[in-house]
Amino acid sequence: MATKKTSKTKAQAEKAAPAKTGKVRGATQGKKLSALDAAAKVLGETGKALTSKELIEAMAAAGYWSSPKGQTPHATLYSAMAREIATKGTKARFRKVERGKFALA
Repeated sequence: MATKKTSKTKAQAEKAAPAKTGKVRGATQGKKLSALDAAAKVLGETGKALTSKELIEAMAAAGYWSSPKGQTPHATLYSAMAREIATKGTKARFRKVERGKFALA
């Protein structure tokens, strides 16, 4: 038995998958910041190097980001910042100042 392929009409395709808008990553127009974006914002405001635990506390206190019920959000943030440094190199937003402390690049 051969099955017949159905094609969507143009109206159905537009309705099913709306067109993407040109949004800039990190731009917050009613959306929450990601943990990395919030960490960059906190580091920019404080102007000093902080540990991932201090960053998590400052992000929550400022209302930029809070953990969605994770048990170790500081470990996740540390890993994400280290991964960004490793993948982006000199173009990363963060730099590791000393053991466990990050600052803006």
